[in-house]
Amino acid sequence: MSLNLGRFFRACNPRYTLNISKPEDRQYYIDFAPVRGSNVIRELKRTITFSDHQPTCQLFTGHIGCGKSTELSRLKTELEAEKFHVVYFESSQDLDMADVDISDILLAIAAKFPKV
Repeated sequence: MSLNLGRFFRACNPRYTLNISKPEDRQYYIDFAPVRGSNVIRELKRTITFSDHQPTCQLFTGHIGCGKSTELSRLKTELEAEKFHVVYFESSQDLDMADVDISDILLAIAAKFPKV
C-alpha cells in the first residue's frame, strides 16, 4: 500500500479513531505497548476471553488523544475475529456529553444490539 499524505495526516489527528479492521487505517497503527510498559489490549482480551461466559467489567482511561478509541477498535477487531459479538459506540456521537446519566449510557448500548 502506498502512502497517501492526506490519509496519513488524518490518521495523526487525535479526533480521528483508526478503524483497525480497515487496511487503509491499519497501516498507520503503531503499537505503543513497549512505551506504555504493558500490552493493555492483550490483557483486556485475555480477561474477556478467559471469563468463561461470566460478565467482566473493565476500566480503560487516558487523556484526550492518547489512543484509547484506536486501541479499543483493535480489541473489537480481534474479538470479532474470534466470533465474539462486540457492542461498540462512540459516546460523543450517541450521547449529549453535557448531560449524561447512567440510564442514557445503558440505553445507548441497548440501541446498538441487533433487532430480533
